Amino acid sequence: MGLTMETMTLSPETADMKAKVDEASAFLKKLSNPDRLLIACTLVEGERSVRELEDALGIRQPGLSQQIAELRDAGLIVGRKEGKQVFYRLADPRVETFMHTMHALFCKPQDSTSGE
Repeated sequence: MGLTMETMTLSPETADMKAKVDEASAFLKKLSNPDRLLIACTLVEGERSVRELEDALGIRQPGLSQQIAELRDAGLIVGRKEGKQVFYRLADPRVETFMHTMHALFCKPQDSTSGE
């Protein structure tokens, strides 16, 4: 007789890990859009205004605003208003750590003096 999800009891450690995996999966889904990932990668370098992001990334205002809203609604970035400008930065230390790792792996220029 096989075990089903109804009859199988997870250990507390496994149940906790499953909850964390679900949270991590949702986190990664929010960053899986190329424009959102590009915005977050850019914000690793520090706070930027919407205008600076638009100019640096080449994403037009309507699309940029939509992606910023997704990141903001997910709690991955926060904004502050200064006059008519809004400045965004990474919001959560976990996001910052993750993006520093992603930035180091994928965003920094490759060393062209490797010993090949």
